[in-house]
Amino acid sequence: MSSPTRREVLAGGAALAAGAGIARGQEGEAADKPGRTPKTRFAANVEMWWRSLPFLDRIRAAAELGFPAIEFWPWRGKDVDAIAELCGELGVEVAQFTAWGFTPGMNDPANHERFLEEIEASCATAETLGARKMTVVAGNDRDGVSQEEMLAQVTAGLKRAAPIAERHEVMLILEPMNVRVDHPGHCLYGSVDAVRICREVDSAYVKINWDLYHMQISEGDLTGRLRDGFDQVGYLQLADHPGRNEPGTGEIHYPRVLRAAYELGYRDYVGLECRPKSDELSAARAVHRADRW
Repeated sequence: MSSPTRREVLAGGAALAAGAGIARGQEGEAADKPGRTPKTRFAANVEMWWRSLPFLDRIRAAAELGFPAIEFWPWRGKDVDAIAELCGELGVEVAQFTAWGFTPGMNDPANHERFLEEIEASCATAETLGARKMTVVAGNDRDGVSQEEMLAQVTAGLKRAAPIAERHEVMLILEPMNVRVDHPGHCLYGSVDAVRICREVDSAYVKINWDLYHMQISEGDLTGRLRDGFDQVGYLQLADHPGRNEPGTGEIHYPRVLRAAYELGYRDYVGLECRPKSDELSAARAVHRADRW
C-alpha cells in the first residue's frame, strides 16, 4: 500500500480537528479557542490578521485561537518550506494561496505563456504546502480593449491552464473583485461573468473563489446568486461591508449566508479575508457567533 501524501495527511488531521471543534462549539462560544466553530470550517487570512507579527508567528496565533486552516496571498517571497513545516507541526492546513495576481493580467494573451509557467511552479508549491486550491486573478482593464475581449482571454488562459491543474490535482479558483470600493479598473466583478467563464472552461479544477464581500458590493442578493452559481463555487471567503471587517460589523447577516452555503452542500473552508476591527480574539469570537444558527 502506498504512503499517504502530505496533502492527504494534513486533510485528515484538519477533518479530525474540525470534528473536535463541532463538539466543543455545541457547548457555546469557546472563550479561548473561538476558531473551533460549530458548523463551518474557517481559514484565517494571515495577511490581514496579526499584521504586526512576523509571518510564521501569525500561523502560530491562528492555531492558538483554534483555527484549523490559514490562507495567504502570493507565495513568492515567503519561506514555503518553513510554512509547510510549521503547519505540519501545528496541524493547520493551508486552505489556499494566491498563484497569480493582478499584474500582468491574465486578460492579455501576451501574458499566457508566463501564466502557464507560474501555474506549473505554483502547483509544485501547493504540493509542498499540502494545499488543494490556489487563487488566480483576471487582471486590470487594458486600454482600448473591451471587457468582453478581456474576459475571452481569461477564459482562453484558464482553458490552457486547466490540464496543469488537473495533472497536479490542485484547483485554480478565479476571484472576481469589486470595482466600487477596493479594485477600481479591474475587469472581472460579480458572479455572472465568473460563472460563465468557469462553465465554459468546464474543468473540475477551475472554479470560483466566491468572495462574499466582493459579491455584496458588486451585486448583492448573496444567497440567491450563490444558489444560481453553486456548481462553480470552489471556495468561499468573507468580510462584512462596509469596512471589510469581521461578521457583525456591517450590513451582511452572515448567519443566514453561512447557513445557505451549508444547505447548498458547501463543506470546505471559508476564508476570513477581513480586517479585525479591534483585535483578533474579538474578531474570532464574532466569527464563532456568525456560525451559529
